[in-house]
Amino acid sequence: MFGRGRLILLLLTLVVTLNLGRMAVQESYDGPGALRVTRNVVIPPGGTATVATALHRAGVIEYPLIFEMAAWLTRGQGPLQAGEYTFVAHGSLRRVLHTLRFGPAVQHKATIPDGLTATQIADIINALPRATGHVAPPPEGSVLPQTYDYIYDASRKAILARMQRAMRKALAKAWAGRAPGLPLDTPRQAVILASIVQLETPVASELPRIAGVYENRLKQNMKLQADPTVIYAVTKGRATALTHRVDDHDLAVDSPYNTYLHHGLPPGPIAAPGVRAIEAVLHPAATKDLYFVANGAGGHMFARTFSEQLANIARYRASRVRHP
Repeated sequence: MFGRGRLILLLLTLVVTLNLGRMAVQESYDGPGALRVTRNVVIPPGGTATVATALHRAGVIEYPLIFEMAAWLTRGQGPLQAGEYTFVAHGSLRRVLHTLRFGPAVQHKATIPDGLTATQIADIINALPRATGHVAPPPEGSVLPQTYDYIYDASRKAILARMQRAMRKALAKAWAGRAPGLPLDTPRQAVILASIVQLETPVASELPRIAGVYENRLKQNMKLQADPTVIYAVTKGRATALTHRVDDHDLAVDSPYNTYLHHGLPPGPIAAPGVRAIEAVLHPAATKDLYFVANGAGGHMFARTFSEQLANIARYRASRVRHP
């Protein structure tokens, strides 16, 4: 049993300790924090002690016990959230706690460029940092190329699903506003042709004209004779370019995707077209062109007749001789 004097001494000690603790917290609450440079920190699920340990290891706070006391004293403001957050250099305890309660999670970026195959897209998604799980290549042409945000521990399957929903939404909107008289019966046919047009030129302004060429060919039941479809057939969808120029051996490859051998559209998309390529095939340029060939400067020369095409080819070859 404690004597009366001993009990009073213990109570006084407890009061002093609590007061000192409160004073230490108050002094630290708005003062500069320990973090030297702004950084992102992953906060695991768990109690206040778990959060304090993560912050201490990351250098955000210097005294975990003071952080825990500050969190307890301000508990009415809300719970501390797990996730990945950005903590600013020398941020006070007040700011650290505000970040953990109300701050937005760190947003990572997943960028899908125009014109990638399903295999290439899956490779990008599976290499995303801070994401979880694994995805197989999606159906060709089912992903809308653009940049997507995602947070720490996001499922790669969920990220892929968002990309596919974005394509369905964009395609539905574009198809609803399509021009009349197109040689395309379904949104899928639009994606198929857009994937070809996408891979034919890096020049965005040319997309509607190239779309016009191919749609003129479809209307006249001419073969599309599109090199990108041959490349898709040769590489089996693993790449959008060859290590050599398309040659006679490639043009003879036996595949339903080879538009040098078969009339009409190939059986499916050969890549993921961007919105501009989709819009191009649904609003093609008003042209009578039936041919085009590279001009040696990244763009193309267009022709209405085969004789004009031959002249353009000769012009292109001559430019390569002058500027090898």
